[in-house]
Amino acid sequence: MILVHTPNPKEVSAYLELFRAALPERHFTSLEQAELADVRHLVAWGLPDGLLARLPRLESLFALGAGVDKLLSRPDLPPGLPVYRLLDGGMAAQMTEYIRYGVLGYQRNMDIYRRQQAAGQWRMLAPRLPADVSVGILGLGEIGAAAARALVHDGYRVSGWSRSPKHLHHVHSLHGESGLDKLLETSDVVACVLPSTPQTRGLLNGEKLSLMRPGAMLINAGRGDLLDQDALLALLGNGHIRCAQLDVFAEEPLPASHPLWRHPAVAVTPHIAAITLRQQAVEQIAAGLRRLAEGGEAEGRVERAQGY
Repeated sequence: MILVHTPNPKEVSAYLELFRAALPERHFTSLEQAELADVRHLVAWGLPDGLLARLPRLESLFALGAGVDKLLSRPDLPPGLPVYRLLDGGMAAQMTEYIRYGVLGYQRNMDIYRRQQAAGQWRMLAPRLPADVSVGILGLGEIGAAAARALVHDGYRVSGWSRSPKHLHHVHSLHGESGLDKLLETSDVVACVLPSTPQTRGLLNGEKLSLMRPGAMLINAGRGDLLDQDALLALLGNGHIRCAQLDVFAEEPLPASHPLWRHPAVAVTPHIAAITLRQQAVEQIAAGLRRLAEGGEAEGRVERAQGY
């Protein structure tokens, strides 16, 4: 038996329909209808407290998302339970669009023009070509690598940073502490798609943000706890960082009183840079369930020590 759960009953019904069509030979059910003692696999997002303890035969947990930091921090998560995350689920294309939007806006000075509009100013700025703009991607997993390749295709000069060395065609790949510093120092736009892990939390603190090239842009579509928001506001205030496009925050929803909402150099979006697409997510998870049934291993298994 395979239990599918999200906090939204309509979403559960939609997922059940797709899973039953993808794997008609398997038994998919909802929390309300499940015999919990018979559940072998769990597909979920947003687990209710106490549920895991009521699943004595559970063999695997598939997360309906790429980020699993909240799931891994649960005290009731069995230590030996295999956890699988989405490697894409339709998110790579969306994230690429989100980053492309920010980079193109920076290249064409749209953030400056919006501020000029608010001030009633009519002033043309010198144009720049994509080749005049260097973009640094923090995180070169499936999603970050897809964005880096797309930006190379668009004609930008692209660098990428990851924990371990990566090799992407026409992408200047960096790693380690010195590699991070170099990327920050040499990029006109820094786009972060890193997950939240013990190693990345607080990574973009005041010291690191101060290394960014004067007049650069920051895009954060990874996790909110990577970024020191107060340090960012200070560097925006003194003009060191020109603008920011932020999709994730330390507290979500972003409190209505937070100054990021009203800062003229900040574009705020409500955690929509890359949303799980049901059909693509079902296809990946269904393939993983088939592999497990055949005695193999599913893609996307989480290394708990690394946090992803």
